[in-house]
Amino acid sequence: MSTAVSEAVAAGVLPGRVWMYSNYHCNLACSYCLTESAPGVAKRQLTAEAMLHVADQAAELGFTSLGVTGGEPFLAPTMADTLVRLAERLPVVALSNGTLFAGSRLSALAPLAGADVALQISLDSADPDVNDAARAPDNFAKVVEAIPRLVKRGIEVRIATTVEDPDADDLARLCELHRRLGVSDDHHVVRPVVHRGRAIDTDMGVTATSADLPAELTITADGAFWSPFGPTVHDRVVDTDLLITRTTDPLRVPAAALLALVEDHPPGEDQTLNIR
Repeated sequence: MSTAVSEAVAAGVLPGRVWMYSNYHCNLACSYCLTESAPGVAKRQLTAEAMLHVADQAAELGFTSLGVTGGEPFLAPTMADTLVRLAERLPVVALSNGTLFAGSRLSALAPLAGADVALQISLDSADPDVNDAARAPDNFAKVVEAIPRLVKRGIEVRIATTVEDPDADDLARLCELHRRLGVSDDHHVVRPVVHRGRAIDTDMGVTATSADLPAELTITADGAFWSPFGPTVHDRVVDTDLLITRTTDPLRVPAAALLALVEDHPPGEDQTLNIR
């Protein structure tokens, strides 16, 4: 059934992905984190049932895929099962720091093999010291060990590199590394640090407004936002400059609001930032 959303997606007016912030807490505290995530922050979780409800409505409205981010989504013990159930509705990409995938937590990912789920794991440099300075001690080693384990189990893996000043030599070495780990070039995305969240305090990143960001409907415990770059946190307060509506259910309410905003934007290919 054709809907306003499906027509906008088909026409390229609206991206097809709906993002969900499953939570805001994390086992790391990265220097540029958009959400000031860390072990002790407010969790602001979406339950599995809430995420599945969003997925059902997204499919009905004509969206074509889902994204799950945080925080660290895999702090939820049942996240792998939730992702499989989400993928029964629409294809899913889930963002993770990749440091929890060992032992029983790795075994719990078995249902993802063969599911329409990609795990996008952060790895910022081919130099362990550079990577770990931004993320956490031993982060590089844990990620480099985890990726082949996931690939071997038939789980699709993507690499996300977030850098303020890309170094061509380092990126070339990083690409050599991810190829050895079993991740192809088309599954590697390089994106800038954005001057939001903790990056404000470390004076890092580029300024981003709605004109710079694809209009990807993003659902959180606090409301619906223009982009996954929108529901950021600074000084423990959620930013609202990219808030669309506080209403997230029914999903048609924020979807219609986003579509109206997109239609009011001037035409042109001026968007410069993205998350895949």
